Amino acid sequence: MPITVPDNLPARVVLEQEGVMVMGQGVAVHQDIRPLRIAILNLMPLKVPTETQLVRVLGAGPLQVEVTLVATESYTPKNTSAEHMAAFYKPWSRVREERFDGLIITGAPVETLPFEDVKYWRELCGIFDWARENVFQKFFICWGAQAALYHYHGVPKFELPAKAFGVFPHRVLNPASPLLRGFDDEVPVPVSRHTEVRRADIERVPQLEILLESEETGVCLVRDRVTRDVFMFNHLEYDWCTLGDEYRRDAGEGKPIALPAHYFPGDNPARKPPNRWRSHGFLLYGNWLNEVYQGTPYDLSRLPEVKAANGTQALTYRLYHTA
Repeated sequence: MPITVPDNLPARVVLEQEGVMVMGQGVAVHQDIRPLRIAILNLMPLKVPTETQLVRVLGAGPLQVEVTLVATESYTPKNTSAEHMAAFYKPWSRVREERFDGLIITGAPVETLPFEDVKYWRELCGIFDWARENVFQKFFICWGAQAALYHYHGVPKFELPAKAFGVFPHRVLNPASPLLRGFDDEVPVPVSRHTEVRRADIERVPQLEILLESEETGVCLVRDRVTRDVFMFNHLEYDWCTLGDEYRRDAGEGKPIALPAHYFPGDNPARKPPNRWRSHGFLLYGNWLNEVYQGTPYDLSRLPEVKAANGTQALTYRLYHTA
């Protein structure tokens, strides 16, 4: 089934050329199908590449998905045109009365700042809280995952002595997890971050489970057993060229940056790197969407609510009364 995006979104042209089934909103409204409603809060400075990467993996499966792009209002992006933002993004205040099957929050180039020093931190905390009652399942990426873990569970992040940068092998720790259905025992995953969360801090929260981990770069994928939240610290959605583009950008700006590890053939930046993670990216997001589809109520006015019951966590349903 196709993915539904705004008619003129730049990602649509790219994905149609790749053979991804993309449907414009004008056609989708005439279909008698209830698509999965997925909101994407895109915090990356270059919006279009991130839009394309996420729409690609969300549109690779058999489920029809309707994407809503969301932006913060307390910070105006400087690297994406105001015209693009006005045409394709909704400010959070315009969607906060809506409900969604899924929410994806991306990373952001603010890793080394304390969370509270990020300009839109207060607004983001409001979005985190809103999502608990208005979204069935949430998927957080890179800094977005660190921020969500900190907000929901108090898990800190730590600055690394050098950027974790490259494509690293990761071990599957729970092959029975629905998120990892079809995964190989060892998975190559692109990594690009200056900070980390540590296993010991995650293990202090009983409801958190580590699913993917690397000997070189640490924890990669974490799942909350109660809320079903997904925390992905790395980037299976990346294009083959993304790490190379980041390397050339930083090197061109004179920043201290090493070659991305295990990426360029023969560590030669002139050679095109192969995409060795694409299939697992499709699997991860496809498995997540399938789990959302299997559990989300058809009527989004009936969304799951996490409550404490007799000192333990229990999942119940709240009936929202609408006019």
